[in-house]
Amino acid sequence: MAKSSILIMLLFMAVNYSNAQEVVPLYSGEIPGAKTTPVDYVENTEVRANGTLSVTKVSVPTFTVFEAPKNIATGTAVIICPGGGYGALAFSHEGTDVAKRFNAIGVTAFVLKYRLPSDQIMVDKTYGPLQDAQQAIYLIRKNAKKYRIKANKIGIMGFSAGGHFASTLVAHYNDLKIADPEKIDLRPNFAALIYPVISFEESVHTGTMKNLLGPSPADSLKHYFSANKNVTRKTPPTFFVHAKDDKTVPFENSILMNEALKQNKVDTDIYLYEKGGHGFGLINRTSDVDWFNLLADWMKREKF
Repeated sequence: MAKSSILIMLLFMAVNYSNAQEVVPLYSGEIPGAKTTPVDYVENTEVRANGTLSVTKVSVPTFTVFEAPKNIATGTAVIICPGGGYGALAFSHEGTDVAKRFNAIGVTAFVLKYRLPSDQIMVDKTYGPLQDAQQAIYLIRKNAKKYRIKANKIGIMGFSAGGHFASTLVAHYNDLKIADPEKIDLRPNFAALIYPVISFEESVHTGTMKNLLGPSPADSLKHYFSANKNVTRKTPPTFFVHAKDDKTVPFENSILMNEALKQNKVDTDIYLYEKGGHGFGLINRTSDVDWFNLLADWMKREKF
């Protein structure tokens, strides 16, 4: 699809999805591992620049529901995790804009506003994001009928550090960090990782690692939070997008995870742009290739 056609589609979706979306708290009671929020902690600080919205200082995690139109709904759902180095969330161009694009192909989307790791608000910031990822899929799968989705067709998508967030769930869905009294399966059925941070041992994005693990993390933590080192044959099938000239998060991150999946005979596909840098969201302006269409085709082949 040409870039002009994509822009027209996005404009159409912005008009047709202008109604307020439902925002659902991840936790109905106490948030695990939370400290009392300091009085000077300005929750959900919004920053708008160049037509995009970023959010910082998230201590109360939520997801925003974008239900697919009933006449085209496929029953598939995806949890979208914006990036921002674990210091902010690129909430529009790596979140709500993507949700609208999914709605256009009949997929219900949940844009996750996850906690940003901080010693100010967390007893142990290291595992807070994994708790939120597990809680999101727990709550969405538990309420699949309410959202008119199929419990066996729920995926997770992440951009940049949001890709690391998503890949951590992909790797550690069975390392329970939340209450799950019904024993609901927390394994995503598929994943899409867009210019993701993957490894804290090779091709490291140091800002993401420092924000999550602190300035001098133990080798054991670096290993745990390197998804490529924790792949098994039960790891969900995964689709990757990255640009070879990405100077922020080297494309080797996607290569490492893709190779680990192939070695474990897990279905995987990868699209590498020659150019595009980092953080391009839905539209890589250096190419006419629409990666979202490639993802949609892959999901159909995988029967999602």
